[in-house]
Amino acid sequence: MIDNHHDHFIAPAAWLRSPIGLGWAAVSGLALVIATDLFAVWADVVMYDVAGDLASGAVFDERAERADLLYSAAGVVQTVALLTSAVLFLCWFHRVRVNAEVFNPHGHSKKRGWAIGGWFTPIVNLWFPRRITLDIWDASSPWDAPRPQGLVNTWWTFWVISLVSGRAALTAYRKAETAEEIRDAVQQVIFSDVIDIVAAAFAIVVVLRLTRMQHEKALAGSAPAPA
Repeated sequence: MIDNHHDHFIAPAAWLRSPIGLGWAAVSGLALVIATDLFAVWADVVMYDVAGDLASGAVFDERAERADLLYSAAGVVQTVALLTSAVLFLCWFHRVRVNAEVFNPHGHSKKRGWAIGGWFTPIVNLWFPRRITLDIWDASSPWDAPRPQGLVNTWWTFWVISLVSGRAALTAYRKAETAEEIRDAVQQVIFSDVIDIVAAAFAIVVVLRLTRMQHEKALAGSAPAPA
Protein backbone atom coordinates (compact mmCIF):
# COMPACT_ATOMS: atom_id res chain seq x y z
CA MET A 1 0.00 0.00 0.00
CA ILE A 2 1.37 3.42 -0.96
CA ASP A 3 0.74 6.48 1.16
CA ASN A 4 0.51 9.35 -1.38
CA HIS A 5 0.90 11.99 1.30
CA HIS A 6 4.29 10.76 2.43
CA ASP A 7 5.28 8.90 -0.78
CA HIS A 8 6.78 5.85 0.91
CA PHE A 9 5.99 2.17 1.21
CA ILE A 10 3.92 1.05 4.17
CA ALA A 11 3.64 -2.61 5.11
CA PRO A 12 0.11 -4.01 4.86
CA ALA A 13 -1.77 -4.24 8.15
CA ALA A 14 -1.20 -7.43 10.12
CA TRP A 15 -4.29 -9.61 10.55
CA LEU A 16 -4.58 -12.62 12.84
CA ARG A 17 -5.28 -15.77 10.82
CA SER A 18 -5.23 -19.39 11.93
CA PRO A 19 -1.87 -21.10 11.27
CA ILE A 20 -3.25 -24.61 11.90
CA GLY A 21 -3.93 -25.64 8.28
CA LEU A 22 -0.59 -24.35 7.02
CA GLY A 23 1.09 -25.85 10.08
CA TRP A 24 -0.11 -29.35 9.20
CA ALA A 25 0.87 -28.78 5.56
CA ALA A 26 4.38 -27.80 6.67
CA VAL A 27 4.57 -30.88 8.92
CA SER A 28 3.53 -33.09 6.00
CA GLY A 29 6.26 -31.59 3.83
CA LEU A 30 8.88 -32.13 6.53
CA ALA A 31 7.70 -35.72 7.03
CA LEU A 32 8.19 -36.25 3.29
CA VAL A 33 11.75 -34.92 3.66
CA ILE A 34 12.43 -37.42 6.44
CA ALA A 35 11.01 -40.29 4.34
CA THR A 36 13.17 -39.42 1.32
CA ASP A 37 16.23 -38.94 3.54
CA LEU A 38 15.72 -42.43 4.96
CA PHE A 39 15.52 -43.77 1.42
CA ALA A 40 18.68 -41.82 0.60
CA VAL A 41 20.53 -43.28 3.60
CA TRP A 42 19.70 -46.77 2.32
CA ALA A 43 20.97 -45.79 -1.17
CA ASP A 44 24.10 -44.30 0.45
CA VAL A 45 24.83 -47.54 2.33
CA VAL A 46 24.42 -49.60 -0.87
CA MET A 47 26.80 -47.25 -2.69
CA TYR A 48 29.25 -47.37 0.22
CA ASP A 49 29.32 -51.19 0.10
CA VAL A 50 29.80 -51.25 -3.68
CA ALA A 51 32.59 -48.67 -3.49
CA GLY A 52 34.27 -50.84 -0.86
CA ASP A 53 34.07 -53.87 -3.15
CA LEU A 54 35.50 -51.86 -6.04
CA ALA A 55 38.32 -50.60 -3.83
CA SER A 56 39.23 -54.19 -2.88
CA GLY A 57 39.23 -55.28 -6.51
CA ALA A 58 35.90 -57.10 -6.52
CA VAL A 59 34.26 -55.60 -9.60
CA PHE A 60 30.57 -56.26 -10.20
CA ASP A 61 29.46 -54.08 -13.11
CA GLU A 62 25.77 -54.90 -12.75
CA ARG A 63 25.74 -54.24 -9.01
CA ALA A 64 27.70 -51.02 -9.41
CA GLU A 65 25.25 -49.83 -12.06
CA ARG A 66 22.25 -50.61 -9.86
CA ALA A 67 23.84 -48.77 -6.92
CA ASP A 68 24.49 -45.75 -9.13
CA LEU A 69 20.88 -45.70 -10.38
CA LEU A 70 19.56 -46.04 -6.82
CA TYR A 71 21.84 -43.24 -5.61
CA SER A 72 20.71 -40.95 -8.46
CA ALA A 73 17.03 -41.73 -7.79
CA ALA A 74 17.50 -40.87 -4.12
CA GLY A 75 18.96 -37.51 -5.11
CA VAL A 76 15.96 -36.74 -7.33
CA VAL A 77 13.29 -37.63 -4.73
CA GLN A 78 15.21 -35.69 -2.06
CA THR A 79 15.22 -32.60 -4.27
CA VAL A 80 11.49 -32.87 -5.01
CA ALA A 81 10.70 -33.36 -1.31
CA LEU A 82 12.92 -30.44 -0.31
CA LEU A 83 11.30 -28.03 -2.80
CA THR A 84 7.79 -29.13 -1.79
CA SER A 85 8.60 -28.84 1.90
CA ALA A 86 10.23 -25.43 1.43
CA VAL A 87 7.12 -23.96 -0.22
CA LEU A 88 4.78 -25.33 2.47
CA PHE A 89 7.08 -24.34 5.33
CA LEU A 90 7.57 -20.78 4.04
CA CYS A 91 3.80 -20.29 3.65
CA TRP A 92 3.38 -21.34 7.29
CA PHE A 93 6.40 -19.29 8.42
CA HIS A 94 5.08 -16.11 6.83
CA ARG A 95 1.65 -16.70 8.39
CA VAL A 96 3.03 -17.07 11.93
CA ARG A 97 5.32 -14.05 11.38
CA VAL A 98 2.32 -11.84 10.51
CA ASN A 99 0.36 -13.25 13.44
CA ALA A 100 3.28 -12.51 15.76
CA GLU A 101 3.12 -8.89 14.62
CA VAL A 102 -0.49 -8.74 15.82
CA PHE A 103 0.51 -10.12 19.22
CA ASN A 104 3.50 -7.77 19.53
CA PRO A 105 3.86 -5.11 16.80
CA HIS A 106 7.17 -3.82 18.18
CA GLY A 107 8.90 -7.08 19.10
CA HIS A 108 10.58 -7.82 15.76
CA SER A 109 14.16 -7.01 14.83
CA LYS A 110 13.63 -7.84 11.12
CA LYS A 111 10.94 -6.57 8.74
CA ARG A 112 8.23 -8.93 7.55
CA GLY A 113 9.77 -9.46 4.11
CA TRP A 114 12.81 -11.12 5.66
CA ALA A 115 10.57 -14.02 6.75
CA ILE A 116 10.89 -15.18 3.12
CA GLY A 117 13.93 -13.31 1.82
CA GLY A 118 16.12 -14.22 4.80
CA TRP A 119 16.19 -17.87 3.71
CA PHE A 120 17.47 -17.09 0.21
CA THR A 121 20.04 -14.38 0.91
CA PRO A 122 23.56 -15.85 1.10
CA ILE A 123 25.44 -15.55 4.41
CA VAL A 124 22.56 -13.92 6.31
CA ASN A 125 20.50 -17.10 5.80
CA LEU A 126 22.72 -18.66 8.47
CA TRP A 127 21.22 -16.47 11.21
CA PHE A 128 18.34 -14.20 9.98
CA PRO A 129 15.69 -16.97 9.96
CA ARG A 130 16.71 -18.03 13.47
CA ARG A 131 16.41 -14.45 14.73
CA ILE A 132 13.00 -14.08 13.08
CA THR A 133 11.85 -17.41 14.55
CA LEU A 134 12.93 -16.32 18.04
CA ASP A 135 11.01 -13.05 17.65
CA ILE A 136 7.92 -15.01 16.53
CA TRP A 137 8.40 -17.44 19.43
CA ASP A 138 8.64 -14.65 22.01
CA ALA A 139 5.63 -12.79 20.59
CA SER A 140 3.59 -16.02 20.52
CA SER A 141 4.41 -17.10 24.08
CA PRO A 142 1.61 -16.82 26.67
CA TRP A 143 1.09 -13.25 27.86
CA ASP A 144 2.41 -13.91 31.36
CA ALA A 145 4.80 -16.83 30.74
CA PRO A 146 7.58 -16.46 28.14
CA ARG A 147 8.63 -19.86 26.79
CA PRO A 148 12.32 -20.98 26.77
CA GLN A 149 14.03 -20.74 23.38
CA GLY A 150 16.03 -23.97 23.61
CA LEU A 151 13.92 -25.87 21.06
CA VAL A 152 14.41 -23.21 18.38
CA ASN A 153 18.16 -23.04 19.01
CA THR A 154 18.51 -26.84 18.87
CA TRP A 155 16.59 -27.03 15.59
CA TRP A 156 18.66 -24.24 14.08
CA THR A 157 21.97 -25.81 15.15
CA PHE A 158 21.11 -29.06 13.37
CA TRP A 159 19.80 -27.16 10.33
CA VAL A 160 23.07 -25.23 9.90
CA ILE A 161 25.16 -28.41 10.39
CA SER A 162 22.99 -30.15 7.79
CA LEU A 163 23.39 -27.26 5.34
CA VAL A 164 27.17 -27.03 5.68
CA SER A 165 27.82 -30.79 5.75
CA GLY A 166 25.50 -31.33 2.76
CA ARG A 167 27.43 -28.88 0.61
CA ALA A 168 30.76 -30.35 1.70
CA ALA A 169 29.56 -33.90 0.95
CA LEU A 170 28.25 -32.91 -2.49
CA THR A 171 31.56 -31.25 -3.36
CA ALA A 172 33.54 -34.28 -2.17
CA TYR A 173 31.36 -36.69 -4.19
CA ARG A 174 31.65 -34.63 -7.38
CA LYS A 175 35.45 -34.51 -7.04
CA ALA A 176 35.82 -38.23 -6.18
CA GLU A 177 37.47 -40.31 -8.89
CA THR A 178 38.83 -43.45 -7.25
CA ALA A 179 36.75 -46.06 -5.41
CA GLU A 180 38.37 -45.00 -2.11
CA GLU A 181 37.49 -41.35 -2.71
CA ILE A 182 33.91 -42.28 -3.60
CA ARG A 183 33.63 -44.35 -0.41
CA ASP A 184 34.94 -41.47 1.73
CA ALA A 185 32.58 -39.01 0.03
CA VAL A 186 29.58 -41.32 0.54
CA GLN A 187 30.46 -41.48 4.25
CA GLN A 188 30.09 -37.69 4.35
CA VAL A 189 26.78 -37.95 2.46
CA ILE A 190 25.45 -40.48 5.00
CA PHE A 191 26.37 -38.12 7.87
CA SER A 192 24.67 -35.20 6.09
CA ASP A 193 21.48 -37.18 5.40
CA VAL A 194 21.24 -38.39 9.01
CA ILE A 195 21.72 -34.84 10.35
CA ASP A 196 19.06 -33.64 7.89
CA ILE A 197 16.62 -36.20 9.34
CA VAL A 198 17.30 -34.88 12.86
CA ALA A 199 16.94 -31.25 11.71
CA ALA A 200 13.62 -32.02 9.97
CA ALA A 201 12.34 -33.83 13.07
CA PHE A 202 13.13 -30.81 15.26
CA ALA A 203 11.54 -28.54 12.63
CA ILE A 204 8.31 -30.56 12.91
CA VAL A 205 8.32 -30.05 16.69
CA VAL A 206 8.94 -26.29 16.24
CA VAL A 207 6.05 -26.00 13.76
CA LEU A 208 3.65 -27.93 16.01
CA ARG A 209 4.67 -26.06 19.18
CA LEU A 210 4.57 -22.59 17.61
CA THR A 211 1.25 -23.27 15.86
CA ARG A 212 -0.28 -24.42 19.16
CA MET A 213 1.15 -21.41 21.03
CA GLN A 214 -0.41 -18.98 18.54
CA HIS A 215 -3.74 -20.81 18.55
CA GLU A 216 -3.90 -20.77 22.36
CA LYS A 217 -2.82 -17.12 22.55
CA ALA A 218 -5.49 -16.11 20.02
CA LEU A 219 -8.13 -17.93 22.10
CA ALA A 220 -6.85 -16.23 25.26
CA GLY A 221 -7.68 -12.81 23.83
CA SER A 222 -5.84 -9.55 24.49
CA ALA A 223 -3.16 -9.09 27.13
CA PRO A 224 -4.44 -8.98 30.69
CA ALA A 225 -4.50 -5.54 32.29
CA PRO A 226 -1.59 -4.87 34.68
CA ALA A 227 -2.42 -5.24 38.35
